[in-house]
Order: sequence, then C-alpha cells, then structure tokens
Amino acid sequence: MDINQITSFVVRFQLAAIEKGTGKKQWRIKVTHVQEERETLFESIAEALEFMEEKAEEA
Repeated sequence: MDINQITSFVVRFQLAAIEKGTGKKQWRIKVTHVQEERETLFESIAEALEFMEEKAEEA
C-alpha cells in the first residue's frame, strides 16, 4: 500500500425541491471521483459519504 496515495472527490449540491409546509430542502448530490473521472448521483449526504469511504478504502 502506498502511504502517499491520494483519492480526490468533487461534491456538488443542487437544490432539487422544497417540501411545502415543512420547508425541508431536498438535495441532489453529485460526487465526482477524480481519479476515475466518474460521476455518481445521491439523494442523501449519508449515501455520498458511504460511496466516498468505499472508494477511499479501495485505493
């Protein structure tokens, strides 16, 4: 394992909707894994973080 290995991500949040009544915002989250040049969409921050953790562990 290379101790100096870097795994990079770009994370973008786009407002998808606002619930009427509660005002709760729903986000579309796009995560780009820089090394693979791969974009993946998520509906929650938890899912995006899980994806990034998995990719970092694979590196």
